[in-house]
This record gives sequence, C-alpha cells and structure tokens, in this order.
Amino acid sequence: MNIKKKLEYHYKKFDISTISPDPLEFLHRFNDPLNIEISGLISSIYAYGNVNMIIRVLNQIHDIMGDNPYEFLKSFDIEQFESEKVEYRFYNHQDFIALLRTLKIVYEEYGSLRYLFLLYYFADDKNIKNALSFFSNNLLNIAQKYNADSNGLKFMFPDSLKGSTCKRMNLFLRWMVRNDELDFGIWKDISADKLVIPVDTHIAKICSHLGLTTKKNVSWSMAEEITDNLKKYCPNDPVKYDFALCHIGMRNLDF
Repeated sequence: MNIKKKLEYHYKKFDISTISPDPLEFLHRFNDPLNIEISGLISSIYAYGNVNMIIRVLNQIHDIMGDNPYEFLKSFDIEQFESEKVEYRFYNHQDFIALLRTLKIVYEEYGSLRYLFLLYYFADDKNIKNALSFFSNNLLNIAQKYNADSNGLKFMFPDSLKGSTCKRMNLFLRWMVRNDELDFGIWKDISADKLVIPVDTHIAKICSHLGLTTKKNVSWSMAEEITDNLKKYCPNDPVKYDFALCHIGMRNLDF
C-alpha cells in the first residue's frame, strides 16, 4: 500500500470514536463558538507531556470554568477568584491566572480570538506563519503585564518567526480551521491549506520514517517541510492527517 492510501486509511480509521485520550475531547463539550475557542486555546496550551497528565489538568481547568467558559471569563475577578492551585510542569498557578486575565481582556477588546488572529492574517501569505507570530506575541504581551518575568508564559506563546515549531498553537489552529467530525471549522476566514502541521516527537519520528522530512531538528522548518510533502497527497487540507499520525505515535502502532 502506498503512502497516500495508508494516510487515507488511517485518517478514516481515527474518527470521533477514537478521540480519547486527546485534549481535543474537551472542546466537544461545547457548541458555542466562543466557548470552543476558549476551551481550544487553553487545551492546546496545556497539551504537552504525558497525555494522562494533560487530561487530568484540563479536567481541573474545565471544572473551574464550568459549562460556559465565555461567561466565566466575563465575570472573572481576580479579587474574588478562589480555586485550588492549577500547576502543570512549566506553568505555575500565577501563569494560569495571567492566562485567564489575558483571555478576559481579549474578549473585552476584540470580541473573539478569531478576530484578534485575523488582524494579522493575509490570504496571500504562504501559510499562517506570520499571523501566528503576531497573534502569539500579542497574547504574550498582555499576559506579561500580570506575570512579567514568567518563563511559563513565554512557553505558552512561542514565536514561529524565531523558529519554534509552535506545536500547540498549530494544534489550536487545526481545531479552529479544519472542518470534519474531529475539528470544528469555526474560523471560516482561513483556508485549511494555510495550516502547518503541529510537530512533536511522535510526528517527527513517524514523518522521518515515511520520508516526509529530511530534517533532524524539530523546528518550524521541519513542520513546513512535512506540511509541503503532505500537500502532495491532499493539497487543500494537508493537516487532516495530523490526528491519525499523532495517535499512531502515541499508541505505538504500526503505520
């Protein structure tokens, strides 16, 4: 079986019934686009490390936000906010609070994360690299007002123009832009062919094995190379294969 047939086979095999364990499952708790955005950004930001630990901290966060994250943020008041500490690897509780305050400001000033991203997005760009850099830096600048010297916040908001693979931000954008039973397609102003695959060690390893990348270091350049090669098999939606490729690696399955 050639690579195209294998990619399509696994894309169809990894459907909504196979979603767990994956941070994407939290977004499927909601129907409103604003709630999906908020859950999506937070879930992607915390999507690194052991998947069981990711699910645990995201359960904690979503319990705090309740069944309407947008309304939670609208009424969020640091003076009255009480919560058990949310700490996860590089992120401390102060980082979590700074993230909530940042999102509150974004929705007060821009109305949505989608609108903020579109301020920097141009349809004639090769991909979302430039827009992602401005989007991420804008969020970081707001967040640092509340936790100025935090390395955790810098890790939350990486910069594609500095060579970061931006795995978690690309994951968030996949969820927002692509449209199938897994991904939501609520950011309709952005074409799926502008997305870049979220690359982590699982994706890097399997894509190297498949000859989709010749690069050794996980970086933005590797992510672009893999995406460009996947466009040979699906020009309009190359990142459609990401979920399957990631879970094949996570679950130690054969491609």
